[in-house]
Amino acid sequence: MTNPYISVVIPVHNEQECLEELYQRLTQALDKLGKTYEIILTNDGSTDKSAEILQALHARRPSQIRVIEFNGNFGQHMAIMAGFERVRGEIVITMDADLQNPPEEVGKLVAAMEAGHDVVNTHRQERQDTPWRLIVSRLHNKIRAWMMPKLKMEDEGCMLRAYRRDIVDLMAATGEANTFIPALALSYASNPTEVGVAHASRSAGESSYSFYGLIRYNFDLMTGFSVFPLQIVTMMGMLVSAFSFLFVVFLIARRFIVGPEVEGVFTLFAILFFLIGIVLLGLGVTGEYIGRIYQEVRKRPRFVVRKVLEQTDSVRDSSTVQFSEKVDSVDVL
Repeated sequence: MTNPYISVVIPVHNEQECLEELYQRLTQALDKLGKTYEIILTNDGSTDKSAEILQALHARRPSQIRVIEFNGNFGQHMAIMAGFERVRGEIVITMDADLQNPPEEVGKLVAAMEAGHDVVNTHRQERQDTPWRLIVSRLHNKIRAWMMPKLKMEDEGCMLRAYRRDIVDLMAATGEANTFIPALALSYASNPTEVGVAHASRSAGESSYSFYGLIRYNFDLMTGFSVFPLQIVTMMGMLVSAFSFLFVVFLIARRFIVGPEVEGVFTLFAILFFLIGIVLLGLGVTGEYIGRIYQEVRKRPRFVVRKVLEQTDSVRDSSTVQFSEKVDSVDVL
């Protein structure tokens, strides 16, 4: 079986209501392109009926649909990385399973890749998210652009993106336990571009990202690709230290001029609490970096693959394939 031209990698977590429509619309969109393709769906520890539905979809098109079953929930980016380790196509496209990224937009990404770009980022036009999520997303995009100006992304949250195969191979080879795929791809890209894509409201199911999950997601981006938070804390510490020194000089001079006094005790307490807050902030930011260093040096598998459903080349029938153990993944039956 020859390698396909396009590989579509989709992480799946509790998306049973969307999978049938995703299958219908995505296969129709890819069939219209007239190019060979494969679809890799990674079940990221779903607790609903997603696993059964994915097996049924594989049975319909065993030569085009491959299913990776995780042994638990390892996160969206690890689910995509598992797909990256097994892609066969020259153009690799990632997208979410919730249909907020319309599958019909895949053609735009393929056209941009064929124009000579090695990474195609996207931004969502006329977003259909809730107001609070729109506000948080826009605020974070501005903060990220300020903190990491080298990362040229208008919309970091859109997962509908395309990558050249050599870029994907480099990302899969990093073996990072915590990463942010769009930013990692830009660090390797030589000719990236960005296109606008349509956006739809979620028609079924609920987002897997809680407010806390979104915060952790953004921490992975900031701590994985910038030391700016550490630099900010360092500069704040230097500034506060300078003001503290001047304030001490002022208090000594006041003592000699005015004499001893008891006024201003609460002011001193307020200043003390402020300084303690700066120290705790610095410890927290430093701890985020140290925690990620700790996760990397342990060299534990990034994810555990229970099984892979795909069609073998030799017998041309649907079967469960056991892969050999890798540094960043373990396959078990």
